Amino acid sequence: MKSELIIIYYIHPMDLNGVIGIVLCFVVLIVWGMGDVSNLPLFLDGPSTAIVIGGTFMSLVAGYPGNFWKTIPGFMKMFVVVHKYDIADTISQIIGFAEQARREGILALENSLEKLDDPFLKKGIQLAVDGTEKAQIEEILEAEKDSIEKRHAANWAFLEAMIAMGPSYGMMGTVIGLVLMLKNMSDPSMIGPAMAICLITTFYGSILANMIGWPISTKLKIRHIEEMEVKQVMLEGILAVQAGVNPRMVQYKLAAYLKPEARAKLEADKEKEKQGR
Repeated sequence: MKSELIIIYYIHPMDLNGVIGIVLCFVVLIVWGMGDVSNLPLFLDGPSTAIVIGGTFMSLVAGYPGNFWKTIPGFMKMFVVVHKYDIADTISQIIGFAEQARREGILALENSLEKLDDPFLKKGIQLAVDGTEKAQIEEILEAEKDSIEKRHAANWAFLEAMIAMGPSYGMMGTVIGLVLMLKNMSDPSMIGPAMAICLITTFYGSILANMIGWPISTKLKIRHIEEMEVKQVMLEGILAVQAGVNPRMVQYKLAAYLKPEARAKLEADKEKEKQGR
């Protein structure tokens, strides 16, 4: 394990699962669902695109302020960029802080602050070193967590709005197509294009909601759960260090967040460290 890092980020250019999943959805629709690639032009329709894609986008523009749009690239990239939080290493580092604080006093942790990359943990340890009361540390860090939660919730709300509006505009396009078709029943040449709007807008709405919006929203929620879990580990660890809890008790408490195999590995590593001293 990398003992000096609190959170290990394994950063890849893309999360291939998400990208490949969406691509395969389109491939299955085109190659298998449509019968043949040559049928693809039948499913391309300008007015349907304007109604569903254009309508959804313009509704989002109307509903969200300009400064929110600046944040979209930041949270959308989390769909393709992996930030993996290593809770076991985080726990190991916090146990090390607890051991150091028990041996040398909590002020000795100030020398370790430069090694911390995560601002949440760094702030918490700094507060403990500064002699801040437990209740105040908890209040400050909980406020940090709440801020992250609200920011992420706003991102989900954006995606969920897109998921809801895609099919809604598809239904609106269906109504438009039916009106055009009924109006031009006397002209057979107009029935086909109107019917295309009826059906293809529903198709586009489903694609926008189920093949694009839902996968992105779900993955961002999973990323959020992972981040909140490691933040909770940090919060409880910081409070334990501040209170001077026995390092062994800190280990037992935080190890509850690990899977059984990771917990066993942490215990084995700590036992080896103890024997090597």
